[in-house]
Amino acid sequence: MAAEEPAEELAHAEVTAEEIGSQVALEYGQAMTVRVCKADGETVPVVVVQNASVLELKKALRRHIQLRQARQGGVQHLSWKYIWRTYHLTYAGEKLADDRKKLREYGIRNRDEVSFIKKLRK
Repeated sequence: MAAEEPAEELAHAEVTAEEIGSQVALEYGQAMTVRVCKADGETVPVVVVQNASVLELKKALRRHIQLRQARQGGVQHLSWKYIWRTYHLTYAGEKLADDRKKLREYGIRNRDEVSFIKKLRK
């Protein structure tokens, strides 16, 4: 019985070429993992290239969440426009406000944690 389970899990995995490429880039030190801590406390590991911008991190997070949702079922559509209007990413208490700025300019390195913080109403 136990021998069937891994094969069943693999059938649902459907690893994308992009995910394989990300893992290879990580191995060669061309990419880094940024741990994104969601408002519910869950931490999502997101792989981005070493010189990624804040916008590239946001796009990678979106792809990661969409892939996971497709695999697990559940909510198929999230309004990312709403998410970025309602939350911002922060690192060490600083808002990652400039989408064009490189993560390293904020001091973000491999395995660092970035948090979703709800924006305060103006």
